[in-house]
Amino acid sequence: MATPQLVIAWLEGRRASFAFAFQGLRFLMRERNAQIHFAATLVVVCAGALCRVSRFDWLCLIIAIMGVWVAEAFNTALETLANASVPDTHPLVKVAKDVAAGAVLLAAIGAVCIAGLVFVPRMQH
Repeated sequence: MATPQLVIAWLEGRRASFAFAFQGLRFLMRERNAQIHFAATLVVVCAGALCRVSRFDWLCLIIAIMGVWVAEAFNTALETLANASVPDTHPLVKVAKDVAAGAVLLAAIGAVCIAGLVFVPRMQH
């Protein structure tokens, strides 16, 4: 059985982890592309609410939105780490950064396709 001191120490560790995660999100939101994703997220959420999309459609939209956000977060993390590690231009670092940006583009294309499947039929009525 855990002692109160162990439980408190465990909770303090979790609080610190959440604080670091929120610091990362604040850094992410300073990025121009993240701000574009935020605007797109707001548009999709408002459109979903106005169209009263089904529970399944919400599930698809949320997965698509989160996929783009996760890709953007990893892209930003990789770019930040690469810039700190190799301040000078290096062809392999450029490839890594381009591939990470491509992953965001793929996620965004998938999200647009899902949004199209959800919203286009509603606009045709």
